[in-house]
Amino acid sequence: MIEIKNVSLDFGKNDKLFQAVSDVSLTIPEGCVYGFLGSNGAGKSTLMRMLCGIYRPSAGSISIDGEEVFDNAQAKSKIFFVNDETVQYGSFTLESLKKYYKAYYTDFSQDTFDRLCAKLDLPMKKRMSEFSKGMKRQALVIIGLASNTKYLMLDEAFDGLDPAMRKMIKNMIIDEIYDRQATLIVSSHNIAEINELCDRAMLIHKGKLIFANEIDEIRSGFLKLQLADKKRVVSKQELEQIGLNVMQYSQTGSIVQAVVRGENEQAVNALVEGLGCDICETIPLTLEEIFIYELEARGYGGEIDIISEN
Repeated sequence: MIEIKNVSLDFGKNDKLFQAVSDVSLTIPEGCVYGFLGSNGAGKSTLMRMLCGIYRPSAGSISIDGEEVFDNAQAKSKIFFVNDETVQYGSFTLESLKKYYKAYYTDFSQDTFDRLCAKLDLPMKKRMSEFSKGMKRQALVIIGLASNTKYLMLDEAFDGLDPAMRKMIKNMIIDEIYDRQATLIVSSHNIAEINELCDRAMLIHKGKLIFANEIDEIRSGFLKLQLADKKRVVSKQELEQIGLNVMQYSQTGSIVQAVVRGENEQAVNALVEGLGCDICETIPLTLEEIFIYELEARGYGGEIDIISEN
């Protein structure tokens, strides 16, 4: 597994110090598909770079299968990181990129490389500087899967792909990962993508971890209430007085909507029964709605860069 313990990372010095990641602790179990969610500039990519040993934490530790990852070639050999930037590969052809990574990853699979190249039909002799953004992503995913590592990290790896190619690449990745019981860590602003691919997810904002859990557990911890009563309007204070953690409250006429955190549906229903409302409905939240409400509760407004699950 990957263990992240009380990790922080500071950039700059003295009065210009910026903390990109702040006291994050996280365990990524072996064989799972883990999604990294966060606001723009939240620290997702920075945390990924620490996971693969590019950045050294200012505090805390990161270990892979019990070994510290920074400055440890053996630990790093278990990880392949598909960066969100591709400019550094411009002078490579797909064939020369294969030779480059084959020298570093001793378990590199020529069979996997040939099979995936045949499936995607990318040009082998053309420089990657002449590739489209989507073709570069495809090439790097091929190299990452062929490197046959225990852990594969994809930072916005589906960016630039058309819908049909996104589906093909996702299916290809999942098939390869499951066949060898590897661990996949993926970051994306497309929350529907995370919900579809991953069995676990975490949310980071301004470098701080907000939550981390199995996706089903995350969703079961949030509910939207819809309440109506002919005699009165149920106030936010009433809901809080019966023990509900109200994240958002709105009222239209006698109808009240409230988003609550930290209780399952049965517990909420038991609490709300005491209010004696004429109508009481509980509605599960999507992962996208949870993302929005959690960040809004922390003052993150404006245009949030997400794609709807609907």
